[in-house]
Amino acid sequence: MKQKVLKKVFYRQLNLAKKLINEKKYKTAFYHLENAHILGQKNIYRHTLSHYWMLIYALKKKSKKEIFGQILRIFASIFFTLIWVPRGNTGGTNISPIKILPVRKELKKYF
Repeated sequence: MKQKVLKKVFYRQLNLAKKLINEKKYKTAFYHLENAHILGQKNIYRHTLSHYWMLIYALKKKSKKEIFGQILRIFASIFFTLIWVPRGNTGGTNISPIKILPVRKELKKYF
């Protein structure tokens, strides 16, 4: 049951982020992408999907650092998700990809 809820909330966050990217509300969109990343990081597909959309965000923002970082993180999500993921990590290049963070208050109920 918990995994179904986690999946549902992941897609809710991701779809909200995609809508906000289309509206050019990038800061808020990235917050929801980070939430999606936290929620999806234990599933290879959802983890990789969250980084894919962070890459789309980076391309829209024309952020070379974020573009490069997300390309690396896409490969890492494919190869390392089943081995280890840093819980609570938000997935952006502003945070080390191996740094464990506290799970955001609004997401704790899903863990």
